[in-house]
Amino acid sequence: MPKMKTNRGAAKRFKKTASGGYKCKHSHLRHIL
Repeated sequence: MPKMKTNRGAAKRFKKTASGGYKCKHSHLRHIL
């Protein structure tokens, strides 16, 4: 996942998806953090 330097999205558990990517409770949450 490029362009993911901010940790604010992780704090919100990725509730907002730009292009329908990840949603709440995902296995990618820990990868981005």
